[in-house]
Order: sequence, then C-alpha cells, then structure tokens
Amino acid sequence: MIDRRYFRYFDWISFGLAVAMVAMGLLFVFSATYKPDQPFSLFFRKQLMGALSGFVIYFAFCVADIKRLSRWGLVCFGITILFLMYSFVGGMVALGGKRWISLGFIRFQPSELAKLFLPVFIASHFTELEAPKYTLKYAPPFKSFLFPLAALFLTFVLILKQPDLGTALLVLISGFALLWFVGMPRTFFVVLGLCSIVAAPVLWKVLKPYQQNRILVLFGYGDVRKERYQVEQSKIAIGSGGLTGKGLLQGTQNKFEFLPEDHTDFIFSVICEELGFMGALIVITLYTALVARLVYVLLQVHNFFEQIVGFGLLTHIVVSACINISMVTGMLPIVGIPLPFFSYGVTNLWINLASLGWLSNIIIRRFYY
Repeated sequence: MIDRRYFRYFDWISFGLAVAMVAMGLLFVFSATYKPDQPFSLFFRKQLMGALSGFVIYFAFCVADIKRLSRWGLVCFGITILFLMYSFVGGMVALGGKRWISLGFIRFQPSELAKLFLPVFIASHFTELEAPKYTLKYAPPFKSFLFPLAALFLTFVLILKQPDLGTALLVLISGFALLWFVGMPRTFFVVLGLCSIVAAPVLWKVLKPYQQNRILVLFGYGDVRKERYQVEQSKIAIGSGGLTGKGLLQGTQNKFEFLPEDHTDFIFSVICEELGFMGALIVITLYTALVARLVYVLLQVHNFFEQIVGFGLLTHIVVSACINISMVTGMLPIVGIPLPFFSYGVTNLWINLASLGWLSNIIIRRFYY
C-alpha cells in the first residue's frame, strides 16, 4: 500500500517538466515524419506507445520500495554486463553493429541499461560493499575507486566494441562525473588527461575510418556533400529557422529529406527550423529548469547512497542533452547520441523516464528519514 506521504511529497514540478518535454518530443517526431498520405507514421505511433508505457515505468520506479529497488538495481547491473557480452554472439545487427538483443516479445539495447544501473553499482560499492562510513565530507581513499573504475572501463569497452562510440563515451563521461562527485582525487583526472594526450596517436589508430572522419569534420575537413553533409545540413536547418521559425510541418530541410536522421539524433535541428530561436530557448529552458529543480531537492537528501544514485541518474540525462545539442550545432563530432525525451527511440525514452521515476522516489522519501 502506498504511504499517504507519497502524495504529499510527490514532486509535481519535475513531473510536469517531464510531461512537457515528452509531449514536445512527440509533436516534433510527428512533424519530422509527417507525410500527407500517411500523417501518423509508424515512428510516431511507436513513440506515442513508448511514451504511454514509459510513464507507467516512471510510476513503477516512483512507488517501488527504495531498498528493494536498489538491491535489484545492483543485480541488474551484473545482468547488463552479461547482456553486453551476449550481444557479440547473439545480438541483432542494426546500423552496422550488434547493439540489440531480442527476447521475442521485445528487443532492446543493453547499453541503455548501463545508464540506469551503473550509478547503483557505484553507490553500493561506496556505501555498503567498501566503506559505509564515507560521506561527501570524508572522501574514500584512491584504492577504493579501483573496482568501480574497472567496472566502468569494462562497460565502456563492451559498448565500444559493438561498436557504439557515442553511448560508450556517454557512459564513460557520466561514470567519471559520478566518481568525481563521490570524491575521486582531482589528480587522477589531471593524470588521465595527460595520459590521453600522450596516447592520442595510438587512440587515433584504434578509431574506425568513419569515426576519424567525424572528428576531422569538426576542424573543417571534408566535402560538404560527403563527410560534412550531416553537420552542414543541420546548421542550415537551425539557421534558417530565424527567430520564430517556419512553422510546424513547414521545415524544408526535413520535408525534402536534406536533414538526415531528423526524427532521432537531429530532432533539435527540426525544432529550431520550425520554431526558430524561440524553440531552441524553450528546449534549453525545460532542461535547465528540470536539472535545477532536481539538484535543489537532491541536495536535501540525507541518505548518502540515494544521493549518489540520484546524481548518477541525472548525470546521464544532462550529458546526453549537452552532447546532442553540441553535435547538431557543429561544436562536437557527430556521435549518434539522441536528445533525451525528444528524440525518437522507445528504449532510450523508457530509460530516461525510469531514471526520473527513480529520482522522484528518492526525492519523495527524503522526508522519511
């Protein structure tokens, strides 16, 4: 039975912001895939069903027993690692890599699960497995970070080998951000940065040719009809929107199919073309308000484990949004990261709503202790 306090402390602000973003995302998936002879495309219908089921998942995570949810989350991280390993032999090929696993009634990307359950593993390590006495004021010694680092790099490598460079980098950056939050010595990041610079020639050779081209494009390399095509068309769409945009369903870049992956990775470009600068401002304001609200309430959480999990769940949403907006505006290489809550992708939408549901669970119960 749900405690009465649940309804009293439910965070309607973050929930309302989530609903607004998902609704706006549905509107522009509809616009990006609209055709006069078939207005409601298969992508839109799938995303609509994904949104409805996603909010069921949101509330399931929101009302679940927080301790049981955490225990199962730790188990699920281990299962995620096994799924990532299995994907090499039994995964479904999509977009040039084995990124999907089919269970018959559903198919999903195990790399998405890593975003949800990696923070639970790190939180469990520092509050239960390693040293329950640690808090944000008393940081753990460096040796306590070795096991989480090993798990993080294993997850990174398994996702990278699918290959899925974008998600692999997202998990790595989010993991490092969470370890920094826990108290990872700052010298580690300095040494890591220096080592990365020294090893850059070796790392460059590890990248596939198309990945190298995407990085070179950032520095002006390539033909606008080949290597630079995606980013140039994206910038044209964004710039042509002006202040108020061309209007819903009036974007020429996506209607004439100049803009690639318009309903997934480049949904922000569609929004900018049709709503202009005001559309971009709305999207960024929604993200800023959501992050500000969640950080504000998470700082009121007294349970160290839940604080770590909460910031970890929020981090992957923030990093995803920053990378996506940066890459479609030409500030970062194109790495295939969807815009959370807006881009088409049912698995990604489920994971983001599950993360918000878990965050809401933590926020609601901050008054219980």
